[in-house]
Amino acid sequence: MIRVVVSGSGSMGHIVVEAIEAQPDMEVVGIIEPLLPGTDFRSAGGTVYGVHADPATLFAATHPDVVVDFTNAQYTATLVDAALAAGVRPVIGTSGVTPATVEALRSGCATQGIGAVVAPNFALGAVILMRLSEIAARFFDTAEVIELHHAGKVDSPSGTALATARLMRAARGSDFDHNVSDLEHLPHARGAVEGGVGLHSVRSPGFVAAQEVIFGGAGQTLTLRHDTIGRECYQPGIVLAVREVMQRTGLVEGLDTLIGLT
Repeated sequence: MIRVVVSGSGSMGHIVVEAIEAQPDMEVVGIIEPLLPGTDFRSAGGTVYGVHADPATLFAATHPDVVVDFTNAQYTATLVDAALAAGVRPVIGTSGVTPATVEALRSGCATQGIGAVVAPNFALGAVILMRLSEIAARFFDTAEVIELHHAGKVDSPSGTALATARLMRAARGSDFDHNVSDLEHLPHARGAVEGGVGLHSVRSPGFVAAQEVIFGGAGQTLTLRHDTIGRECYQPGIVLAVREVMQRTGLVEGLDTLIGLT
């Protein structure tokens, strides 16, 4: 059995627990939530788990193999330090993880001889969209990314949108052409820019997550879009990452490697 600690008790925490409980080769051994220590977490299957604030104490008590984290980027850095110190393999889906945290994962995995996965998106369709956008980037001079999320999302642009823009820029080998308006009635009306890619963030009730990538060329446009209708779409990617991280040494960035896209 793969012993899994789930970091985060919100909507994604429940999705992760449900996914792990459904696997015959996995079990949830604890929940981390620094904001709600001492409370109970009841899964969709009816199992009640205690909620713990300190990851190091929980790791010492439960000896997990993997910790799956969907919290916030500030807390993830603390979790990564505790996981690496305990030899627990991190699977990180938190948005906005800093380059410093990624490098800590990379060096820590090398030192400990364990694997880790950090991915901007665990929906397999979103991963495929990112790969298709990377392919298309070589053939168009302009590109814009529109990402749409629920009103409670704390960061913008999304980690997926930023990663997509950076992959596109790398595949192209130079910045995209980005139009700058001669007259801007409101600041930043053209959005943020990464590598010449315009980035636009929509935050509204009713959305879960969606991303649209629009490429433009002379006499044509190409639009690629992925819509997350329900958070259960993340479950296959999470389960895949938990199994794969047990077989790997070193840091894996993105699910594309795990599903054979690279």
